[in-house]
Amino acid sequence: MLLAGFAVLAPVLSLLVLAVQGSPGHWAHLLDHVLPHAFVQTVTLLIGVGAVSAALGVGGAWLVTAYDFPWRTTLSWALMLPLAVPTYIVAYAYLDVLHPIGPVQGALRWALGYDSPREFRLPDLRNLPGAIVLMGFVLYPYVYLTTRSMFATQAASLIEASRLLGHGPRSTFFRVVLPLARPAVAVGLSLVLLETLNDIGASEFLGIQTLTVSVYTTWVSRSDLAGAAQIALLMLGLVIALIAAERRGRQRLRYSAGRRAHPLRPRRLEGVQAGLATLLAAAPVVIGFLVPAVYLLQQTVGRLAQEGPPSVQLLRAGWNTVAISLWATLLTLALGLVVAWSAHIMIRPRRWQQALPRLATLGYALPGTVLAIGLLFPVMALDHALVWLRDLFGLDSVRLILMGSPLVLAVAYVIRFLTISVGSVEAGLARIPASMEQAARLLNETLNGTLRRVHLPLLKPALATAALLVFVDSMKELSATLLLRPMNFETLATWLYGEAARGTYEEGAIAALGIVLAGLIPLIMLSRVQQHNRHEHHA
Repeated sequence: MLLAGFAVLAPVLSLLVLAVQGSPGHWAHLLDHVLPHAFVQTVTLLIGVGAVSAALGVGGAWLVTAYDFPWRTTLSWALMLPLAVPTYIVAYAYLDVLHPIGPVQGALRWALGYDSPREFRLPDLRNLPGAIVLMGFVLYPYVYLTTRSMFATQAASLIEASRLLGHGPRSTFFRVVLPLARPAVAVGLSLVLLETLNDIGASEFLGIQTLTVSVYTTWVSRSDLAGAAQIALLMLGLVIALIAAERRGRQRLRYSAGRRAHPLRPRRLEGVQAGLATLLAAAPVVIGFLVPAVYLLQQTVGRLAQEGPPSVQLLRAGWNTVAISLWATLLTLALGLVVAWSAHIMIRPRRWQQALPRLATLGYALPGTVLAIGLLFPVMALDHALVWLRDLFGLDSVRLILMGSPLVLAVAYVIRFLTISVGSVEAGLARIPASMEQAARLLNETLNGTLRRVHLPLLKPALATAALLVFVDSMKELSATLLLRPMNFETLATWLYGEAARGTYEEGAIAALGIVLAGLIPLIMLSRVQQHNRHEHHA
């Protein structure tokens, strides 16, 4: 557990050291030419994406919870589908779909009687409003999932009381329903903002100079590590502010519904209202998932039909993605199990012992670029120690095993996604009856024996869920991979990034489709779990 806490804290301390090493001239240059524009762009993007995601997530959750209309059951789980598509893939797809000579604008010109893009063309997608809309339609499911769970457990009596007091549907929603759901909205919105801050692909594709993009260009293009660390330090401050705001919102807003709270029964809609509700619920699914998914499928089929099987380089990138994601998953599960189980068996833990599991799960809040820069100093220090050992003992076979190898990528993935493993194991341990552990103690079973014979068999579902989520998130990770990958080491995400940068969209479609298909697996499992829980609740 101490190792996990140190692994998360070390990059943060390293980032502070690297930022301080920069000369005052670095800060002056950044303050004059980089930070003002990048900071304004980042904050505007966060506010815009947060507003769009909140509107779509809360609106969709209330629509499928409070009303009954055609395709409501299907749309209730389909609204989660955009989570399977990373933001950089959506930007990649829409840049080609909405290209001036693409299918959408071509069809519009034909319908309106125009012959060329010079006569009619839609506004360019490469701007801040375009990025806000696209990212909002991809990230809203974070708000949708947390808010819908809150709506489903709200007491119908509160809404009925509001109606008896003369409030209409709109007034009831804004005065009763929405205030009760604000803690859930805050949780989902914080996840949206963290994902937006971590994004690098969509922002760069769409021409938005965010702090994350500035870190990448300052480090890679200008070879200015100290300047990149100073920008990353500002990003870390934004992360801390977001987490503090979310925690404060949850502490100040707590509600209790009575013991025998009856869930809300959806009101049946007919005619035009039913059709409009179906269209409103389907629009986010179409824009955030169906359009990019159909585009990727079409491009992949066309690419395979014209040029045959994928290239050796793409197959190697796919193998690298699976291999590094598998190693990261195994390491994350093992470390997460140790952290959660160690905290579980403590009888009277001290404050610092209680804080360690929470500290170990803070890695998810670190943007990939911040984590990558923070890992440089400790990784290089370890490699230099190994070189010193080689010189001391004459071990010629010892070399730099971290820098320049995929192992550092696996370490970054473990730190970033450890919170998934710890959370899943903690939830699984909480469901194990205390009587089973007491029975093991009465049979003189040791702690390790209890873990092996009692806990691990009962934790298999939780471990399987955590493994799947960590594996898929590792496959999709782009920002940390771009900065920490070895030379000539490609994953599906970096392959897609390179093809998009070169404008060869057809070559990247296969990699993008593979990532999307992998992302669908946990969503299918999540929808089944939710359906099972609803059936048990109604029973």
